[in-house]
Amino acid sequence: MSTDAPAEDYLDLSGSGRVHLFRAGAGEPVLFLHAAGGAGTWPEFHARLAAGFDVIAPDHPGFGKSDDFPEADDITDLVYHYLDVLDALGLESVHVAGGSFGGWIAAELAVHSPHRVRSLTLLSAAGLRLPEYPPADLFATPPEKIPALLFRNPPPAPSPDAEPDIDAVLAAYRDSTALARFCWKPFMANPKLERRLRRITAPALVVAPDDDRVIPAQHAKRYAERIPGARYAEVSDCGHAMYFEKPAEFADVVSTFLNEVNR
Repeated sequence: MSTDAPAEDYLDLSGSGRVHLFRAGAGEPVLFLHAAGGAGTWPEFHARLAAGFDVIAPDHPGFGKSDDFPEADDITDLVYHYLDVLDALGLESVHVAGGSFGGWIAAELAVHSPHRVRSLTLLSAAGLRLPEYPPADLFATPPEKIPALLFRNPPPAPSPDAEPDIDAVLAAYRDSTALARFCWKPFMANPKLERRLRRITAPALVVAPDDDRVIPAQHAKRYAERIPGARYAEVSDCGHAMYFEKPAEFADVVSTFLNEVNR
């Protein structure tokens, strides 16, 4: 595992705003698109992946330390946003990986511009409309119940006597507001995406935890069925916050796939 601290940087996108990102490692570039949570962080999963790859982890518009980019208000705008990010980084093509909401963006990017995506890794990706297997509504879930939805084995709850972290509360509120902007209607899905997945030409890996209470595993299986040649894998004893709950296992699955693609 890489123990080097990531470099923190900001990209200016043609006067539209600044994108905050972390970057570490060397080798083939991997653009990692975060889930609804995790903006502005460099978790163990990233550090492990950076042991073999050049990992670039930006914050989405309105998340973390990135600017709002108010002109971006749907998933297609995010695709063009990340094409601008790749251009600003001087990268013609990259490996693209994403978790949950970020996986949805990754899939849309691979559909829209397959020539920019060397490989695609989807970690319990949102984005598909499966009425029989709806995603959980995190917006309607009481805060105290969210850890049980996200984790198979939730971390210890903070002490009731602990002072609230106001900065963390405000950051979470900003991230939730940005998420709603992009996925409120239709809720967490693009009804047209499934039939467009045939356009993906990159080698693809679809990974799911075995106990996902947010995005049912049927979504990952449908992605694997519809993306030409995609592989499917599951990690056991794990919930939706997969690369936080089982960072070593998910980093190993993803790294193994990326090394095979490179060979």
